[in-house]
Amino acid sequence: MMLDNVMKALQITLNNWNTMFGAGSSDSDQAEESANRFEASFYVFIDELREWVYSLNNPPQTLEGFMELDTVKEMVDLLPAPLYLNFETEAELIIERISREDEDKYD
Repeated sequence: MMLDNVMKALQITLNNWNTMFGAGSSDSDQAEESANRFEASFYVFIDELREWVYSLNNPPQTLEGFMELDTVKEMVDLLPAPLYLNFETEAELIIERISREDEDKYD
């Protein structure tokens, strides 16, 4: 069930990513709104991912261990290349059990 929430949040994030880049709109207000919606959905996804990882019986202790989880491999396969580094950075924070403050997320 918790994993379903993670995958649903990932799908919303990917949809917002595609909207942000697929719209091709020159309307800067719309572009900014799309970017804000994407960013917010990305962090919802990361929060869901964190909850799922923390709920595992034997959560990974290293980034390498985290990235080797089958579910994580599936997620990485779905991520656009430009998002991979952001995902990896957030994964490190999850493994280290560090949570960003809300104001840090959007800098």
